[in-house]
Amino acid sequence: MSAEIHKQADRRQRNLLIATLLNFIISAVEIAGGWLSGSLALFSDALHNLGDAFAVLIAYVAGKIGARQPDHRMTFGFKRAEILAALLNAVILIVVTVYLFYASYQRLREPEPVTGSVMFLTAVIGLLANVAAVFLLRKDAGENINIRAAYLHLLGDSLSSVAVIAGSILIYFFKLYWIDPVVTIVIGLYILKHAWMILREAVDILMQSSPRDIRLDDLCRELESVPGIDNIHHVHIWNLTDQQVHFEGHVELVENLTVEQTESIRKQMKQILREKFRISHLTVQFEYRSCDDQERIKREERGERRDKV
Repeated sequence: MSAEIHKQADRRQRNLLIATLLNFIISAVEIAGGWLSGSLALFSDALHNLGDAFAVLIAYVAGKIGARQPDHRMTFGFKRAEILAALLNAVILIVVTVYLFYASYQRLREPEPVTGSVMFLTAVIGLLANVAAVFLLRKDAGENINIRAAYLHLLGDSLSSVAVIAGSILIYFFKLYWIDPVVTIVIGLYILKHAWMILREAVDILMQSSPRDIRLDDLCRELESVPGIDNIHHVHIWNLTDQQVHFEGHVELVENLTVEQTESIRKQMKQILREKFRISHLTVQFEYRSCDDQERIKREERGERRDKV
């Protein structure tokens, strides 16, 4: 691993740690503010922030584990620790959101008075801290699913703080106490949508599904256009992590070539996979009239895959 990659990884880990500390501080402030004001939205936001603090802490620990080098037992390395962390984060988000929905329903049935001024001041403090944390992780959110999960936690917190601020203003001036649980439900719907997206992506990776944007037949046609290749079969495409896509398959040659002669074919395959399909790792077995079963994948499985896509 280059010095620049090490530097970027260290920066990500430092920012995650700072974001974790900010979340714990926000949670403590909002719990106190929710208790003083009687605001469900504020108290729920505090629980959400507390859950996010643990989620970001998990992301931090997973990043540390993922940076470890492969060994004799973990030959693929430890990067999937980050995928497991993203999965756990998504589950935490969904569980917290379901609780918020239940609490909001109870509050809608029996509205309770809320102190709007305390609710407003606390939400503003939470918003400022959340925005600072969001900017810390924004740069790396598009490059790492683990960072993206933590980033979405914090972005959801920021939006929820804005909603709580708006609700506190309406409560302070118009005594519309029902706004408090409604704001909570709106926040929850937003969180639920993004949590589901992360959950689906993490499960796809852990189940070694083919990336959703890669069509197996298109990929094989491209590879079979390389001179010297008769057909591609026994194909497997999967994400090792959210950034690393692997390909393996059997390549039936049109003639019996030496290992040295197949090197040119392998290089052309690697170039096609990298430039057209973002596949970074190639494992190939060259054959010549030696494989009886040349199906790429069972036909019924291919049909099911198309239905899912």
